[in-house]
Amino acid sequence: MSSPPLIGCTTYRKTAQDPPIDVFALMPHYINAVRAAGGIPILIPLGLTENELNHIFNRIDGLLLPGGGDIDPAIYQGHMHATVSGIDVDRDRIEFHLVKRAYTEKKPLLAICRGHQVMNVALGGTLWEDVHSQMNDGLKHDYNDLDRTQRPHQVRIEASSHLARALGRDVSPVNSIHHQGIRQLSPKLIPTAWAPDGLIEAIEAPDHPFAVGVQWHPENLVTSDDAMLNLFKAFVTAATEYSQA
Repeated sequence: MSSPPLIGCTTYRKTAQDPPIDVFALMPHYINAVRAAGGIPILIPLGLTENELNHIFNRIDGLLLPGGGDIDPAIYQGHMHATVSGIDVDRDRIEFHLVKRAYTEKKPLLAICRGHQVMNVALGGTLWEDVHSQMNDGLKHDYNDLDRTQRPHQVRIEASSHLARALGRDVSPVNSIHHQGIRQLSPKLIPTAWAPDGLIEAIEAPDHPFAVGVQWHPENLVTSDDAMLNLFKAFVTAATEYSQA
């Protein structure tokens, strides 16, 4: 029997209260989704050197990029919109480095919400700093006031994509907890899902065995929708195949 694949999951900075303590964190939903799909999650802290990151990257079988704060707009020649928040230049540095290596070395990658945006920008794309105020006919996408299991809009999915094969559907309701989105798509990626306003909601690298980004949060839906769990299972399967190759 093969060993479960190791899935490297990047983290973010938070401050725990009573008393205030700085921590590197990741919401348990990501960890639980990876475990439910058969993988072993390994948390990657911030602040590491490039050499340390490379040692970790060489040992993991797949890379997961979670949601979080905004990317520094200066990276994609953007502007500091009033809604931009949560910038962490060290997190940008670490995740961009890991994405580029995962893309080049064909290591399985699942990128979620901010991670979806990181994947696009790291490979040469740009973002809307704020979809609702900048994109023509852009809808509200920042439903932060809703429970993360609520799904306020649908996405249309390219039937031939990894995503459609994993979900088993070409239309799906999704949760929506973001205010930024893909403006100019990376030339190394293809769009594979769209919101009703035309915003790209999923991306893939066509020359990669499994490099998928989604703008929604499937980790919050795995216990209520088997299709979302199947996305994590497809990712973990790809990581298993990578480790065995």
